[in-house]
Amino acid sequence: MDHMNEWNFFSMASKYLLCAFSSLVLLSCEKELPDRPKPSTPITPPVVVVPPGVKLPNIDLNNWKVTLPIPRPDGNPLEFSPPAILNYATNSILQPFMYNDSSDGSLVFYTYPGITTTNTSYSRTELREQMVPGSNSVNWTFAEGGRMRGTLAVPEISRNEDGDFHRTIIMQIHGRLSDQQRIQIGASDNNAPPVLKIYWQDNRVYVRTKELKDTTDSYLEILQTDAWEDDNGRFFSRTVGTDSFTLEVIVTEGRMTVSLDDSEIFIYDNVHMRKWGVFENYFKAGNYLGTTDQGAFARVKYYNLTVSHD
Repeated sequence: MDHMNEWNFFSMASKYLLCAFSSLVLLSCEKELPDRPKPSTPITPPVVVVPPGVKLPNIDLNNWKVTLPIPRPDGNPLEFSPPAILNYATNSILQPFMYNDSSDGSLVFYTYPGITTTNTSYSRTELREQMVPGSNSVNWTFAEGGRMRGTLAVPEISRNEDGDFHRTIIMQIHGRLSDQQRIQIGASDNNAPPVLKIYWQDNRVYVRTKELKDTTDSYLEILQTDAWEDDNGRFFSRTVGTDSFTLEVIVTEGRMTVSLDDSEIFIYDNVHMRKWGVFENYFKAGNYLGTTDQGAFARVKYYNLTVSHD
């Protein structure tokens, strides 16, 4: 065998050996794939090095999705769930509506009249709790309990033609039908009324809850949205204006409390709260603007926001 043929022989032999070895490795890897651990939740965003003097909000977004006042191709509001929401600071679609103000360490929610969700005329830039990241199907009941606490401010909001400020919802507890309940009453979706809405209104904090129109309603009647109506609502005494304030909502079986700055508290411990126990629930927080006036807008700042379920 001459030198050239000898070289070709060894070269081809080497290639066959390399291919055979690679195939064995690939087969070995394929056998191991089913046993690989799945990514754990919550999803941890990349470590961010914060320059001196820069402040960031104290908010973990792993269990929240955000709804924006702009449309998806199907016409419904655009939403971002984990892990996409964790990159809000670099997402060009999210940036105009949800961004950090590093001067005071807040997360800003900006909104204006735009695309709305089902069952409402108003638009929002608002967080919706997701106990399982990316899913709306796992929620909680009053018997299971929940707590939401946040420090926030409303530094900017538009006025109507009479010169009065518009209002915006800054916190909610929203009801939800289970799939079984939806089938039982023949509903088209899982929507149930919100048992709690907290507004920034006229420079103060205003709270509304739901009450049964007839407390003798049956279980199936209670599940109907039109079985419920708003209570008379009430203001906390403090005028918050554009200053920051702290809200805390605590829910236990048959009872709900709402407090402002840990000093003034509204207690709801009545038949309506006990009857509400049939629903699933989830927390909401952000900027849900209560107007469709042209040119209206609002900015809501959250400095911290925490949710827990015991």
